[in-house]
Amino acid sequence: MPFVPRNYDEWKHCITQKCSISLTKKYEQERIIALSNVNNDQTKKFIETWGPSHHERTLGWFQKAAQELDTNLSLIHISEPTRQAEIS
Repeated sequence: MPFVPRNYDEWKHCITQKCSISLTKKYEQERIIALSNVNNDQTKKFIETWGPSHHERTLGWFQKAAQELDTNLSLIHISEPTRQAEIS
């Protein structure tokens, strides 16, 4: 039986470590859009396979990851005139 994450930390570890998928802004947005569309064929298959509760949790985890990424990106400042990035 495959591992099914029960919380955000398990899900994030599974995606980033076990599956070696980078949670980039583009990837997160693509998954949020797809998972938000219950008429999407991939989303239908996901719900059939894992159930509606896991679908809702997974969508929420992608949304949380997107918020974390936005927060982390907002901490990066570009200093002028050197254009070097600094993390505060």
